[in-house]
Amino acid sequence: MRAIIMRSGIKQVAEHAGVSIASVSHVINNTRYVSDEVKRKVHQAMEELDYRPNSAARSLRSQKSNTIGLIVPVLPSDTSNFFFMMVAQGIQYTLKQHGYHLLLSNNTTEQIEDEQEQIKLFNSKLIDGLFIASIAEDVSYLTDIVRSNYPVVFIDRKPTGYNGDSVLADGIGGAYEAVQTLIIKGHRRIGMLTGELGITTSNERYEGYKKALADHDIPFDSSIVRIAESNLESGYESMKDLLAEQEITALFIANNVLTMGAMKYMQERRIQIPAELAIIGFDDYDWTQITTPPLSVIRQPSYEIGVKSAEIMLERIENPGSIGKEYRLPTALILRGSC
Repeated sequence: MRAIIMRSGIKQVAEHAGVSIASVSHVINNTRYVSDEVKRKVHQAMEELDYRPNSAARSLRSQKSNTIGLIVPVLPSDTSNFFFMMVAQGIQYTLKQHGYHLLLSNNTTEQIEDEQEQIKLFNSKLIDGLFIASIAEDVSYLTDIVRSNYPVVFIDRKPTGYNGDSVLADGIGGAYEAVQTLIIKGHRRIGMLTGELGITTSNERYEGYKKALADHDIPFDSSIVRIAESNLESGYESMKDLLAEQEITALFIANNVLTMGAMKYMQERRIQIPAELAIIGFDDYDWTQITTPPLSVIRQPSYEIGVKSAEIMLERIENPGSIGKEYRLPTALILRGSC
């Protein structure tokens, strides 16, 4: 005998919250004043019961919530968080010009279950759209959670499994330019430190590195590449391991936090930059300008990614149903003393 799964409805939400069905309806549809306490109870009940108004119910609302959610992976003590904060500033500035508010949620655990729970919480607040830098390579789970009720714009990463727009920096082009610059300066033994593969950013910078080598007839050598977790300790240990086992004259480091760890090791060992080792990192932060010598880097258009993402979101809200597109913004090489 097949089990029948009963989905929670507005009546169950009302009972769970201890309020009337009419009050739940007013909270969902924003049709009458409801106290903050009642709103809190209703939103909490909707979240606990995993209740999501269907698209027909949403279309009957007298007005939109004018609120859009943003979920980014932000870890404690990770200076790369600055990138997402700049993206958020670009989004918020653009949305504000059109009367929209931004709800920001940080995935501090980098667990897919927490990402899903954050989206469900946003659903209870009846958001009009979602920006997300997902930690997952495949986000087909969004089909069940979002159900085409609102547009989704992916930022910084382009996952598979769901039809949404994506806005990201040109990781391939940025890495290619960095490695080509080192080649032009006479280097052929160019090592690489990169974060774990499986997300767009790491994959593309790795691809750009290999493409630059191939285009200049330099064989790819996996022995001078280190793939590590994106944290300072991994950058330190990877740099230590690479220099102990291999001889390289230049190094491309594919993210900011690995660059910090690598620089820490090189400063402790008093390695002369660029005389003994030329370096180009990825992403431009204030600290890269005060090292000795200042670091050459690939700068990402973080604020511009936010602005572009918001513009696309606003367009999707007004004209839903279009096929998701990919938008790439160019990076820039900032040459300083390290190469």
